[in-house]
Amino acid sequence: MIRFSPRASLIAIAAMSVAVSSSALAQSARSADGAPPPPPPAMAMQPAKAAPDMQTVLDQLAALGGKPIETLTPAVARTQPSAADAAKQVMIKHGLAATPDATVTTRDIPYGSDAQQFARVYKPAALANAKNLPVIVDYHGGGWVIATVDTYDAAPRLLAKQLGAIVVSVEYRHAPEFKFPAQHDDAAAAYRWTLQNAASWGGDPRKIAVAGESAGGNLAVATAIYARDNRLTTPLHIVSVYPIANSSMTLPSRMDSANAKPLNGAMLKWFGHYYQTTPADAQDPRLNLVKANLRGLPPTTIINAQIDPLRSDGETLAAAMRKAGDRVEQRTFPGVTHEFFGMGMVVRGAQDANTLAIARLKAAFAAAPRR
Repeated sequence: MIRFSPRASLIAIAAMSVAVSSSALAQSARSADGAPPPPPPAMAMQPAKAAPDMQTVLDQLAALGGKPIETLTPAVARTQPSAADAAKQVMIKHGLAATPDATVTTRDIPYGSDAQQFARVYKPAALANAKNLPVIVDYHGGGWVIATVDTYDAAPRLLAKQLGAIVVSVEYRHAPEFKFPAQHDDAAAAYRWTLQNAASWGGDPRKIAVAGESAGGNLAVATAIYARDNRLTTPLHIVSVYPIANSSMTLPSRMDSANAKPLNGAMLKWFGHYYQTTPADAQDPRLNLVKANLRGLPPTTIINAQIDPLRSDGETLAAAMRKAGDRVEQRTFPGVTHEFFGMGMVVRGAQDANTLAIARLKAAFAAAPRR
């Protein structure tokens, strides 16, 4: 009798899921009403236990009654409650204000002709007339299919307040209506636009950094590569939070967090079905960042959650960047899940991750040349 180890079996299942879904990946029409792809084979492995404060948010998310994203069309998925919604409900239950911090002002400014091509510019109200402020270009998550700058308001608002900075939160065209590389093109265009306009908002375009979460964490790194290759002002620092960075389906976190919440392995296949035109897109170095030319990138902070199918993406990206000679600090925070970064008011691990990102950005801005 031939015996297979549990890990060998998991790798075989993952390989099967790639084969099963590869044909589906090419089938998405450019419509938000396109049917979801067939589900990948189920995996029995359960994720690690969440910390109690993180579990409280997950329980609240379940109580909001959303349907599994991987079973929905994009149009319906975009109406589902988010992890950010759940965190706000927990804040209210704790007697905390869940409304946006009014000490940071915002305004929406278009950078392109499409309605989705705009940026929400955050600035501390106390610094309304200040000049030469540091600037952070921030990219939101959502797998390039769902979510908006509204969903990901918490982190840019916090960074603006804590760093006395202008934060440019970029909205970009969504798939499947606009497939890859539309989102990367928009990210690059918004970065160029920010360099051109930052001074008019009171920012210093020489003191610029990029940041992002999930799909946005990928865009932050990809945009830094774009800036390097096109001889633009390069960011002083990259903060990449649980980025999409490695197209392998056999990474450790693809196995141990396949059934995690709020992001699971089936959702990764679902996102790919809609944002890719063909399965070959997954190997493009803008998506598969571990195979990109990573030399000469700015110092980088990569933040990951333990209970997240994208955990290994960040860990392998950090290794690839170090091999390329870049300075990288990567940290995986225990007991937390994907989407935790914006939950600093109710999740201790998020507070710790926020503190790390703020400290690294503050140091980068302090070392920037003065006018």
